[in-house]
Amino acid sequence: MLAKLSTRPTALRWAIPGALGLSLLGAGLPAAHADGPGAGESGPGLSRYYDQRVKWSACAGLEMPEDLQCGKVTVPLDYARPRGKTLDLALARYRATGHRKGSVLLNFGGPGSSGVSELSAGGQDFMHLTNGYDVVTFDPRGVGRSSPVSCGPGSAEIMAATDGDEGVKHPRRALDRLRKAADQCAKHSGPVLPHIGTVNAARDLDVMRRALGDDKLNYLGFSYGTRLGAVYAAQFPGRVGRVVLDGVDTLTDSLPEQGVAGARGQQTALDNFLDWCVDEDIACPFGQDSRQARREVVRLVDSLDEDPVPSAFGEPFTGQDLVGALGQALYSRELWPALERAVAQLVENGDSSGLESFGSGGVGFPVRRGADRKTDGALTDPENVPLDNLPAALMAINCADDPDRPGADRVARSLGPLLRRYEEASPVFGRYRLTQALMCYGRPKGTDYIRDEVKGVDTAKMLLVGTRGDPATPYRWTQETAERLGPSAVVLDNKGEGHTGYASSACVHRKVDDFFLHGSLPPSGSSCGPEEDASGG
Repeated sequence: MLAKLSTRPTALRWAIPGALGLSLLGAGLPAAHADGPGAGESGPGLSRYYDQRVKWSACAGLEMPEDLQCGKVTVPLDYARPRGKTLDLALARYRATGHRKGSVLLNFGGPGSSGVSELSAGGQDFMHLTNGYDVVTFDPRGVGRSSPVSCGPGSAEIMAATDGDEGVKHPRRALDRLRKAADQCAKHSGPVLPHIGTVNAARDLDVMRRALGDDKLNYLGFSYGTRLGAVYAAQFPGRVGRVVLDGVDTLTDSLPEQGVAGARGQQTALDNFLDWCVDEDIACPFGQDSRQARREVVRLVDSLDEDPVPSAFGEPFTGQDLVGALGQALYSRELWPALERAVAQLVENGDSSGLESFGSGGVGFPVRRGADRKTDGALTDPENVPLDNLPAALMAINCADDPDRPGADRVARSLGPLLRRYEEASPVFGRYRLTQALMCYGRPKGTDYIRDEVKGVDTAKMLLVGTRGDPATPYRWTQETAERLGPSAVVLDNKGEGHTGYASSACVHRKVDDFFLHGSLPPSGSSCGPEEDASGG
């Protein structure tokens, strides 16, 4: 799923939360460079990676939970040259407290989220799984402490190229900026950039599986993490254990099509929020009629674009800043009351601070100096992870996974028709998301392996969870991906709101845990009702 760079130069902010999401920009590794995806333990030169075992110790850092352990695993920089340079990948785990069945590996999405950071902050959601498993996560290659990528000053070029209507009004200028930004990303990311992407990350997963001592991979992936899980299933079908994919990503939609789907999904989530607002609260800032409330949102966005209000940063808070904050807040139904209060604060007092708290979940400048960075493949010290690593990795991985690279003429000609499609999908989010379609411009062509080869997998049954009100990964992607993967896919229909189901629905949480702990799968097509949302909605 695509994310959007903020227009505010003091921060990089995303329409999709860092823990879950998807999006755009970097160098790809075609499947042919991977020594044949799935070669695994028998591949030439790979035995030393598969023979290693993880050495665990207490995690360093004041904010790390005392019972969280950290370790690392070493993988080839380039699987086509396994005797060459290597990378260390950061791992973290909560140890099993009950009878240990093995490990469950988690990927929290993004792409670009540090699994180690996410597990240290939100590990309580997974404690029930420790009744049978070590709960393990990792920083994928290019992310967090695992040879993190960066765009350096190129991040500012990307924001300038995608600021407001720049891409639509001046496409050539925007594309030129993006090409220059690509050069900066390559300069500041080091040798990992040409070897980033999901095809290689899935091969890393298999090395981790073996280093953890497991014969098969047990895996829980959220949002982008579902793409990683599906690619692993295609590469290593005989090593699939108990696998759950929650918030299922597309395997076939192009980046522009993902943007349309994202705009439509966010509009649906906004409509659901507005229905709740006008029904539940006589003081709803958008009035008491749902249809009128939809018009009021568009009017407010247009008004702020025409006449912004001052922000806490001392810069204008525009309509597009409002759109970004709305998109962030709609990822969880639990945030709806706070979103209502923040909008009321803006409408009644011209105070944007409440909305800015939703939109400021990214990373700020300046980017740390490259001199502090390690490029030898060893783990990076936490304090030296580049401040723009999340967006830089998110873009790099998505572009590495995308084979389309239209030329400048075609891109420029397509923007007008694309804009009409985006605005038809959402009068609020459409224009905001449009320039995402530009961001892979100037990058090497990504792999076609995912689009062409990840289908018809012959694996153990996998559980796919789709949420009806998901603003990032629409439910139809769950259906399409399940059909593409074939009979191995079992679909759980979560009739709730928000992005993914495990953390928000008690029903989904229970069924997922039952699958991991007891091997019990719900019938394909069964559902969890909205009345069972953990948020009480």
